[in-house]
Parts: sequence; C-alpha cells; structure tokens
Amino acid sequence: MEIINKRRSIRAYKDIQVEKEKIEKLLRAAMQAPSAFNQQAWEFIVVEDKETLKKISEMSPYSKPVENSPLTFIVLGNRDNMKVPECWQQDLGAATENLLLEAVELGLGGVWMAIAPIEERMNYIKDMFNLPENIVPYSVIPVGYPVDKPNFIDRYDSNKVHHEKW
Repeated sequence: MEIINKRRSIRAYKDIQVEKEKIEKLLRAAMQAPSAFNQQAWEFIVVEDKETLKKISEMSPYSKPVENSPLTFIVLGNRDNMKVPECWQQDLGAATENLLLEAVELGLGGVWMAIAPIEERMNYIKDMFNLPENIVPYSVIPVGYPVDKPNFIDRYDSNKVHHEKW
C-alpha cells in the first residue's frame, strides 16, 4: 500500500539518464499486469532520443513533460494478440499502472498521458512511429528522477462507498 500512496503524477525530471536495468524492471512490471484470457496484447516503444522526445511532446497540450524526460514509454496494443478485443484497454491500463508503481519503487516518477481513445493522438503516434495497422497506441509515460519529492494526498472519501445498496 505504501507504493500506491507514494505514487503521484510527476511531470518534472532531473537531467539524469535512467539506468538500463531500471528500464528492464519497469517493462517487467508492466508485463506482469493482469490480462483478459492472458492475452498480453501489449507492446512497448522505449524512447530516449531527445529529438524524438521533443516530437512526442508535441502530441497534445498536455504532453509537454515528455520533452524534458530522460525516458518515455509508448504503450501499444497488438490487435493480432487480442483474444478478447473489448478488454485491451483494461489490460493496457493495468500495464501502465504497474509501470508507474514500479517507477516509485525504483526512486523514479512518471505520469500517465492518454493516447487512446483520442483519435488525433492515436494517429499522431501511429504516423510518428510508422506503426503497422495491427498496432494501436494506448498511452505515453514519461519517466525520470523527480525534481521534487511529491506529497501524500489522502484521496479516500467515505461518501463514495456504498454498502449493499446505493
């Protein structure tokens, strides 16, 4: 629970490269996510090139933190592996969250930036990376060492809990 409580959306990063072994740990965490019928229809692009990060940062008004991140993941769905196509976004959401939680465990921070289901963003990433037709962009996750230490915010609200009935 401590990692869940520590996780915050981090949008400012120190100018320090993320170690290769940490990148692998992040990807391993993402791939441990639950998946409908164990379809594991995820794919990942790992981006560290500064020019490419700048181009990704132009995807939307909210993607600016990518430009100054040392590392960004593009989370993608592979239609060829979707045994239960109506659940691919849930699977990739779980993979995205696993990656973000592992980032906290490793002393890193990141932020979840939506691509799907926004067609304009999906097309931007498809075109930028020349993705094949069966590959569907889902999220962008810039990751790095946080500039500031995030504060804990208790989001629990008992008014949103209903027992046995509405």
